[in-house]
Amino acid sequence: MSAQPGYLLIVEDDPDIRKLLDTTLTFKGYRVITAPNGKAALEVVQKEQPTVVIADIMMPELDGFGLVHRLRINPKTRNVPVVFITATYVAPEDKEFALNIGATRFIQKPVDLEMFLKTIAEILKLGTQVVGEPLNEFNFYDGYRQRLEAKLDQKIKQITREERLLGSNSETGVQDIQVSLRHAIKERDELKVLIEQIRKQLEKIAKPK
Repeated sequence: MSAQPGYLLIVEDDPDIRKLLDTTLTFKGYRVITAPNGKAALEVVQKEQPTVVIADIMMPELDGFGLVHRLRINPKTRNVPVVFITATYVAPEDKEFALNIGATRFIQKPVDLEMFLKTIAEILKLGTQVVGEPLNEFNFYDGYRQRLEAKLDQKIKQITREERLLGSNSETGVQDIQVSLRHAIKERDELKVLIEQIRKQLEKIAKPK
């Protein structure tokens, strides 16, 4: 599918949420294109600039933070509004960092569809908004690292708590705990890999030329 003027770009790795948002917006008459991660989204954007980007934060290959940074350092896409939707990055510090790097709005999952549609309508009504200068590379990656490390600490505590629950004699909710634990372990491992990548990037930036 080729991008067309006036389209909304949904960037979400969860196929069910991606389909829900796509169906909701399409039903309201919007032209919609979807991408499963930030890397694929940038390929779509290169073909034609979207009117609004709606992106999850935690995604494989290139997450929402990285996507916004790439959009903001490119003069052609610097002012494209970006709406973050997330279930993981919900702390005040996460929101502050998201806004500092250039996110336009911040919506917590599960998405309230009525509020979501209202937010999109408001952004479209306002039109293109001039965004300030993007963070420099070091400040972006340093702030990014701090958010990832805070999230990793939360995941480790969650895993410890759920492992203790599974070790108890109670069978109530065991299956739900097992599902949650597997998901938390997966996210913990992804965060560790990403943090290591960010640390290497910071070392590279800080190294004298």
